[in-house]
Amino acid sequence: MTLIATKRPTIGLIEVPATGLYDAEGKNWTSLYRHRSLISKQVLIPDLQAGGFDAQLVNLRDDNYSEEFGEVFWKGMTLRKTYVGGNISALDPEAFDAWGVTVNFSQDRQVTCMVIAHLAKGNRPIVVGGSDALAEPHHYLKAGATAVVQDKSGAANWALFDYVLGKTPREELTGVIFADGKQYPRKTKAKSPEEWALPSVDVARDCLGMLPNVQGKAPVGSLVADIGCDRTCDFCMTPTYGTGYRRMSPATALKWLAIQKEAGAVSINIGSDQFLARGLFPEGREEIIKITNGAREIGVSLMWPNGLELRKTTLGSGRNYDSTDLRPDEELIEALFGWDGRVGCPLAYIPAERPVFGREAYKKLLPWQEHCTLMKSVVRTGVPVVTYGIIIGLPDDDHDDLLRLEEAISELVDELVEINPQLEFQTSCYSIIPLPGTPQAQNLRKAGLLQFEDTCLWGVWTTTSNTHHLTYDQVSDWQIRLSNIRRAPAEFTNYNGEYSGMVSTASSDDTKIVLGKS
Repeated sequence: MTLIATKRPTIGLIEVPATGLYDAEGKNWTSLYRHRSLISKQVLIPDLQAGGFDAQLVNLRDDNYSEEFGEVFWKGMTLRKTYVGGNISALDPEAFDAWGVTVNFSQDRQVTCMVIAHLAKGNRPIVVGGSDALAEPHHYLKAGATAVVQDKSGAANWALFDYVLGKTPREELTGVIFADGKQYPRKTKAKSPEEWALPSVDVARDCLGMLPNVQGKAPVGSLVADIGCDRTCDFCMTPTYGTGYRRMSPATALKWLAIQKEAGAVSINIGSDQFLARGLFPEGREEIIKITNGAREIGVSLMWPNGLELRKTTLGSGRNYDSTDLRPDEELIEALFGWDGRVGCPLAYIPAERPVFGREAYKKLLPWQEHCTLMKSVVRTGVPVVTYGIIIGLPDDDHDDLLRLEEAISELVDELVEINPQLEFQTSCYSIIPLPGTPQAQNLRKAGLLQFEDTCLWGVWTTTSNTHHLTYDQVSDWQIRLSNIRRAPAEFTNYNGEYSGMVSTASSDDTKIVLGKS
């Protein structure tokens, strides 16, 4: 008997072009770091391959084509909306049996819908996933998507692609909305990162990013060691995912890291929602140390693009009890941030957010003195670069509050530089983003403070909300001012990258582009 090989269905997984907002002088007023590591694709590709699909990356973020697609008036300027990367029109809509598109940020919504509308010409099923699609699926269905995934863990994907490709689903459909209005609520238990298929070295290599001038660590890999969060901050979408908190074991995490190194990565982004939440579980603290010290033994460095919650680096592990011990856990801090000049942590993003005033909505933050004490412990580990993230534009913010904030941070920086004169300290000042589905976005609209509904402006730099005391453009001026609180050794070359936010006024792209069609 002759066995006939069955061709695996092909799926093109698209990384959409980046969105830029350019003024008349060519300055970009949003973050446009295009060569970042492809965190979600590195999870999705091997998982679909394990399900019997021939999933392939289609990276439309990694080219130099640019095209304007509109404009928006902001802060007295006309900004040109421009997508940068691969040419959408050059994509063959019939190149794969099905398409998968990921969109995690509202700022990429308009460009993503342009990609979907183009793909829809090929009469192939288009499945859309990601945080923004989960929150407001109707935009993507209207653009031509076949279905929008409502399960961030990956548990819905195999059965869904079976269905859209005309096969009998191997499992009950779950966590998906179709263009015809049919909806299947999430019924299947969310997948844990422990269950995700490991990527091949080739897939890991395709998903590498390039981050220049961070202690010479250019090739950057990625690891998502957990999903979900134990917090319910009102500005964050993670609590809406419905996954619960699920983590990867140290043994599996180290397998991922070893693959990253074999693929060429020297540094690894751990882009977890709440990596330190594992410390709330028995043996969780030991898991953290096993992963971080294991990375050193492998010879790769770890960076924290989503930041680490400092409250969870205390002896009380971040529990919100009155009796919680808020003293630094020095061993844990050394494991997370220590740098010996070769391996460890070359760059730490610290989500300080609002360490002095406006703390009510940010339960994870520490009192100011304890915060400063912990920051000093972090700097003593020798970490060479600290990016300090602050959120402003809270409804009650006024000039006096932000002046005091500026003074407090400046004093802290002086103390940190005394500990390590070689420290590169960068302040990244972000404004409130009306993330869909979050209580904060609802409250901003209800209070009449949200000034712009154009999602291209919903980035970390283009302020879109007034406060009760400041206009949005005054908040933007404060962003520029606070972002200038930075210290660098004379020999350090600053960079406009994935974590540093914007410096001075606005950033240009990492690669020069020519506006308009080329």
